[in-house]
Amino acid sequence: MTSRSRLTGERPQEGVTPDSLLALHAAGYRAVRERVGSGRVVDIGCGEGFETATLLDASRTVTGVDYSPDAVRAARASFGAAGLKVEQMDALHLGFDAGSFDAAVSSHLIEHFEDPEAHVREMARVLADDGSCLILTPNAPNDFENPFHIHLFEADELRSLLERHFEEVWIGGVDAEEWVKADFAARRAKGNKVLRLDVFDLRHKIPRSWYIGAYTRLLPLAYRLIARGDSGGETGITVDNWFVTESADETTLVLFAVAKRPRRNAA
Repeated sequence: MTSRSRLTGERPQEGVTPDSLLALHAAGYRAVRERVGSGRVVDIGCGEGFETATLLDASRTVTGVDYSPDAVRAARASFGAAGLKVEQMDALHLGFDAGSFDAAVSSHLIEHFEDPEAHVREMARVLADDGSCLILTPNAPNDFENPFHIHLFEADELRSLLERHFEEVWIGGVDAEEWVKADFAARRAKGNKVLRLDVFDLRHKIPRSWYIGAYTRLLPLAYRLIARGDSGGETGITVDNWFVTESADETTLVLFAVAKRPRRNAA
């Protein structure tokens, strides 16, 4: 059984979100699967669960968390029978005991918070003493404008944040072949043409909730009009066009961090 929440642009949807973005998310989860290990795993901001479900394995239990009741229902309907547990929770106030998990995953979520440190602090809290946190987030120089993206990171800032809460931190990236990066650049250019119609920059002057409301209503129309042919597999962009890089520079599309051994005395 499959289900789907309303398209808002806050989380990806199979068959609707552009191929390049779906492949970006899939490549990130592939990198996570290669590093997450066994045991108890929580995926915070799991959305509709189609990537979270790929973490299921005989060696681990997986719990997905999302604040959206629609996304939680969709994830449970689609993947509950396969063994995915899904809970509706606030990512900044998780309803789990300290030390409940061996690994915590945060894919394209940390940029959604005005106080991203609170998100890192909460992940560290629910991890075991030898636990690991795996974070994916857009690299600030290469992100699309999105009202849900409040705090964008470059590698040094992300490292500094994580080192305040974990003993060991590695920062790399998830990047794509040059022709895929050119596709991203072309879509950004199309999007920027539309944004230039807002000559008075009203979207950044009105309350953010109004901007989000307008964005979520216009996004389906934009996908039909200016992103035709970008989804449904027509572009030929797949997860195989992506790779993990050991270091990230300003051209890297996604930052990938692995932080281990939470500091218990962190502020």
